[in-house]
Amino acid sequence: MLRLRKAAAGAAAVALGWAAFAVAATPATAALPTAAVAIGDSFISGEGAGAYTSVVDVNGVAQGFPGWSAANANAYFCHRSANASLNKATLSGINARFNLACSGGQPYDIANASNTRTSGRSVASQLDQLRAVAQTHDIDLVLVGLGSNNSSFTFGDVATLCANRFIADAWTGWWEFWAYLNGPVPQEPCTDADLASAAEVAAATTETTNALRQLITTLNQVDADGQHRIVFQDYTNPLPTDVYSSFIEQDGREDDRDKFRDLGAERYAAGCPIHRASLPPGHRFSANLGNVVRNSHANLSAEFPGQDLVYLNVQRAFDGARLCENANSPTGALATPVRVMDGPTGTHITSLSGYDKIAIQRMANACVTYFQTCQESWHPNAAGHAVLGQCLAAAATTANRTIACIRNTNGTLTFQ
Repeated sequence: MLRLRKAAAGAAAVALGWAAFAVAATPATAALPTAAVAIGDSFISGEGAGAYTSVVDVNGVAQGFPGWSAANANAYFCHRSANASLNKATLSGINARFNLACSGGQPYDIANASNTRTSGRSVASQLDQLRAVAQTHDIDLVLVGLGSNNSSFTFGDVATLCANRFIADAWTGWWEFWAYLNGPVPQEPCTDADLASAAEVAAATTETTNALRQLITTLNQVDADGQHRIVFQDYTNPLPTDVYSSFIEQDGREDDRDKFRDLGAERYAAGCPIHRASLPPGHRFSANLGNVVRNSHANLSAEFPGQDLVYLNVQRAFDGARLCENANSPTGALATPVRVMDGPTGTHITSLSGYDKIAIQRMANACVTYFQTCQESWHPNAAGHAVLGQCLAAAATTANRTIACIRNTNGTLTFQ
C-alpha cells in the first residue's frame, strides 16, 4: 500500500514535464532500505515464543541470557523473540525488521528510559531506539501494542493474582491463611473489582494515548519520506470463556468448594490454574484492554486525520485454541501455560501432583522473587505469534482503518 502511494507520486512528477526534468537533473540521494518496527510490550516483543535475542541496554552493552537468578531488570528479559509476530508476518516491500518492544513495557517507556521507573528494565526509551533505526532505514510500518501495563495495573499482576488465588484455594483450607512474600493470599475467585476499575481503564487510555501521540510526532520528524503506517494491535485472552468439560471437576470436587488438590494439579498441568468464576471477569478485563487500544486509535485518528493509522483487533485470533479449551491442553493451544520453577533452577514444573502446600508456596515465591522464571506464562507461544503475524500482514495491506482477525474452527483466519 505504501509502495503504491509512492509510485503514484512519481507518476505525478512525470506529468509535470520540464519540472520533472529539472528535478531529475539534481543529484539523487540513494533511497534508504525500508523497515518495519515493533514498539510496545510483551505481546509485541515475542514473550512466550522462545528464541530470545540479545538486547542492548542503556549503556550500549548487548545483554545475552544472564542466568535465571539475575535481576529481572536486565535488558535481556525484554524477551525479544525471533519468533515474534513482526518477524513472522509476510510484509511486501520491507527490507529489514527491528523489534524495539520490551516485555513489561509501559506507556512511560515510549519516551523515557524504562529503568527510570519502578520495576522497569535497563533499556533506553523506545523513541530513542526508533530514532536510531531512522538514521539508516526508511520506516514504512510500525506495529505497536501498548496499554496492558500502565501506572494503574499490569497484565502480569492480574495474572499472578488470579492464579495464586486458585492455587491457594486448591491446596489450603479456609482456616489456613499461609503467607506468600507479599502477605496472605485470598482464596476467592477474581472479580471485576480486583482487575481494573472503570477509572483505572480511563486513566490507562489517557496514558496510552499520550504515549502514542509522542510516537506519531516522532515518526513524522524522523521518517525519511514521511510515509508510514502505524498498526495499533490489542490483546487476545489466553483462556476460554469456560474450561473444557474434563477440567471442571476431579475426584468429585469442583473449584467452588474448600480444597481441591487433584483438580488444582490437573488445571495447572493443562495450563489454566484459575477458578471458573474468574474467567468472565478476565474476559471483561481483556475487552477493556481492547477498549484502551480502540479508543486511543479513535482519539489519535481524529487528532491526526492525515496519518495512516490502523486498529488491529486480535481478541478472537485464538478462538478454539486457548488454554483448557480442548481436552489435550496445553498441546495445540496458541498460548503458553502457567509455569513456575522451584527456585531459579531453569527447570519449569509441569505437574504439581504430589507436592504439599509448603512446596507450592516455595514455588510461588520463586515467581515473585525471580519473575523471569514465570513471566512467559499466559502469553502467545511461537504458534500464537505466527497467527498474530498473519493478522499483522492483513493489517499492513488493508484499505480499512480497522480490521478484526478471527480464528475459524478449522484454524484458518477471517478478516473483517
